[in-house]
Amino acid sequence: MTAQAVELHNHHRDVTGGWLRPAVFGVMDGLVSNAALLAGVIGGGATGTGVVIAGLAGLAAGAFSMATGEYTSVASQRELTQAEIAIERRELARNPEAEQRELALLYQSRGLTPELAAEVARQLHDDDEVAWRVHAREELGVDPDDLPSPWVAAGSSFLAFALGALIPVLPFLIGMSSVLAVVVLTAAALFVTGALVAVLTSRSPLYGGVRQLALGALATAVTYGVGSLVGTFIG
Repeated sequence: MTAQAVELHNHHRDVTGGWLRPAVFGVMDGLVSNAALLAGVIGGGATGTGVVIAGLAGLAAGAFSMATGEYTSVASQRELTQAEIAIERRELARNPEAEQRELALLYQSRGLTPELAAEVARQLHDDDEVAWRVHAREELGVDPDDLPSPWVAAGSSFLAFALGALIPVLPFLIGMSSVLAVVVLTAAALFVTGALVAVLTSRSPLYGGVRQLALGALATAVTYGVGSLVGTFIG
């Protein structure tokens, strides 16, 4: 070792919160679904006011649907986790010795000697509050002090979807009637959003942008084709 010890600090981003997945999913879903919706109604022959109404209705319906779905799914997962933690706490209260031995065996499986594993488990079980939290992390794989919030998930999902869904309808809201403007703006937003997410997850921005652009273009093209086909039959 050198005479002067070097202390390293690793700063990691929060990857356990409940905001990133619904926010990213919301923006992408808002962009793709509303762009595809507008493409469908435009392909079916709608213009001007009809396109704006469809776009804003798609924004509102999608945002509330996303928020409701996220709240329900995250709340259900949280409640299930809390129920399992409650079971673990009851087991600790009913048979602490068996739970202590179980924890010691778990640490043995991770490379500790039997003696050290038993001593670590014993010390952790000296405090009941510490013990149940350790068992929750080790056996259930969850942090009981950092469970995702359903309100955070719902709010971030709602706002993200609304933001993404607003972009395709913006040209019509400011008086433009060119489909090309919608296509260009939506394509740019898809690429930029995909690139930003790729940077956030330490991936290639070019790959992330192109991938999202390709997926959005495919969904929009298919929906436009369906709208055109339906419009032809109805007309």
